[in-house]
Amino acid sequence: MHPPSGPAWLVWLETREAAAAMREWLWLYPAVEIVHIVGFVVLVGAAFMFDLRLLGRARTLPVSGMADHLLHWARWSLVLILPSGALMFAAHATEMAENPAFRLKLLLIAAAFLNAAVFHRVPFRSVGDWDTEIAAPAAARAAGILSLLLWTGVLACGRLLAYL
Repeated sequence: MHPPSGPAWLVWLETREAAAAMREWLWLYPAVEIVHIVGFVVLVGAAFMFDLRLLGRARTLPVSGMADHLLHWARWSLVLILPSGALMFAAHATEMAENPAFRLKLLLIAAAFLNAAVFHRVPFRSVGDWDTEIAAPAAARAAGILSLLLWTGVLACGRLLAYL
């Protein structure tokens, strides 16, 4: 580990006790990383299943019912993802802030959440018209494709953090 240098808030974050513990305790960082990965498995798994439904898989399942069920799991996954991600970031804040994979990961996460928000404000409002057996409208399918691409990019960037 290099001595922390960079913006003062990053140095401050990286020198906190929790960040030091993440670096120094043998099993803490790996345990927190596993929690982070499990959270992402739930979040991205829910997103992928919903997106595949939008693209025409399992048309007998109502889109609205899948949204209710899967969004519940996706929201709860944030309870795992956010604190574990914050702890891992704090442990190496000055390095991560400069890592292009980390920066791209955050950008892709923001784009994925924006895509979901637009989906729920526009095509999902008419879900009653295409809830079962009918192909989702083009805007819903496009949101599903974009979601699959964005979340795949997030996962790829997360893995690339160790290499860049």
